[in-house]
Amino acid sequence: GIITPYTTFRSVGGIRIKEWFYPDWKSGGHGLTDIKKALAESVNTFFYIIGGGYEDFKGLGVKKIVEYAQKFGLGQISGIDLPAEKEGFLPTPEWKEKAKDEDERWYIGDTYHLSIGQGDISVTPLQVANFTSVFANGGILFKPHLAKKILNPENEIIDDISPQVVRKIFVSEKNIEIVRGGLRQAVISGSARSLADLPVNMAGKTGTAQWEKNKFPHAWFTGFAPYEEPQIVITVLIEEGGEGTYVALPVAKEILKWYFDKNTNKNE
Repeated sequence: GIITPYTTFRSVGGIRIKEWFYPDWKSGGHGLTDIKKALAESVNTFFYIIGGGYEDFKGLGVKKIVEYAQKFGLGQISGIDLPAEKEGFLPTPEWKEKAKDEDERWYIGDTYHLSIGQGDISVTPLQVANFTSVFANGGILFKPHLAKKILNPENEIIDDISPQVVRKIFVSEKNIEIVRGGLRQAVISGSARSLADLPVNMAGKTGTAQWEKNKFPHAWFTGFAPYEEPQIVITVLIEEGGEGTYVALPVAKEILKWYFDKNTNKNE
């Protein structure tokens, strides 16, 4: 890997490359930041640097970012038992050279944008929920299904749908735990702290995806609970909703309250 849990970068409000400026969302920056704080507070600078590099630090680069995104199921259909599933899109330098004007090449800014989930990347809520489940379950990507069983009119089982593993052991257990810790920290002290008063310990990540200059960004939240022994993964997308913390997160909270109240009452 290119970083450890102890690797830190100083967020001062953004990164400047010649005449281009790539900002943090927080004016003045977040200060000294490690991976858990970067996840908890959505520190753009940290992900710009580990994705595209900066000064003497060599980042992952677009090829590795796309490679790992594909391992988590992005840029491809999941195979869920629904028609017309969208595969999303992962941009590459080769694609940009063909799709854009001839003088348009891949710039460091494209890698920075991809590193924080913006730019030309496109994902579905199902894909985000599915890769969130990898961190919830300890490292396995499953094929999602809508049903556990299919019955005939006589209530006899005609198809018993078992979990299907798509990929496993593609991220180390140590790295899974580091990311889980960052997602938990988001609820304890970061962008998702309004979930801290739920009846169970939650882990999650807010997102604010800018897509057009003159339109509101898409509001995202994804997470899982309980943190210790997850039962549920939840992903909320509100298109053109604004900021994830203020728009998608309250929706997720209401759903989670309903879910755990229902299950608590069922067990009493």
